[in-house]
Amino acid sequence: MLIMLTPPDPTDDETGGGMGVPLNPGNPYLSSTNQVGFGTFGQPTIAAAVAEIATRALKAVWYQKWFVHRRLRPEDYGGLVHNYLSKGQRYPIHGDVVNSTAIAQVQKQTGGFLLPMAFPEGCPLHPSYGAGHATVAGACVTILKALFNESYVLPNPVVATDDGTALVPYTGADAGQFTVGGELNKLAANIAVGRNIAGVHWRSDYVESLKLGEAVAISVLKDQKLTYGETFDGFTFTKFDGTKITV
Repeated sequence: MLIMLTPPDPTDDETGGGMGVPLNPGNPYLSSTNQVGFGTFGQPTIAAAVAEIATRALKAVWYQKWFVHRRLRPEDYGGLVHNYLSKGQRYPIHGDVVNSTAIAQVQKQTGGFLLPMAFPEGCPLHPSYGAGHATVAGACVTILKALFNESYVLPNPVVATDDGTALVPYTGADAGQFTVGGELNKLAANIAVGRNIAGVHWRSDYVESLKLGEAVAISVLKDQKLTYGETFDGFTFTKFDGTKITV
């Protein structure tokens, strides 16, 4: 959000400033020559909206965790697999799991069947579904797609050098095709998938929790629309499934 709001600064040799992304075409103040949105459609509103939706998303996902699903964490399921294969316990574990090559690779590396973890402290102590990181990411990204022009093409994309010490211009064939909406979707996915890679969440936690966050954000946008005094036809943006929605 901060990068999108900040205009480019060619005098800043380190970062070049921000992106200066234009606001959503539905913003009623874009055509005004003497007013800005400020407390309803301006920068303070945008900053507050991203923070507000994060807390609402957390409340929604914690309800799902404790009152609906209470899903086992991957680490705990690894414990079931370990006991099944090494101690003769009989749990209803599908054959695709116990006969997978992943099991053999884990045993070769660790001498057991427990799920290797990226975090030394293991999984969080609350249930696996939904994923808090993924839900917040889905909600915040949805708010940003609603408030900014998601079709805006990122100018002058860069990529890290092989040693990671500098940025150089990206010259791929798709260099002129990176949109704000597409990059926000990638950001949400990377945040959520990163938790899967760490071993603390399932793939379905990532997929469905992004949708949960999106639904929370859309609900809040609908509620807020009822409070505007301005003539406002709604924000149009693209959902994670590729469909367009106007709120």
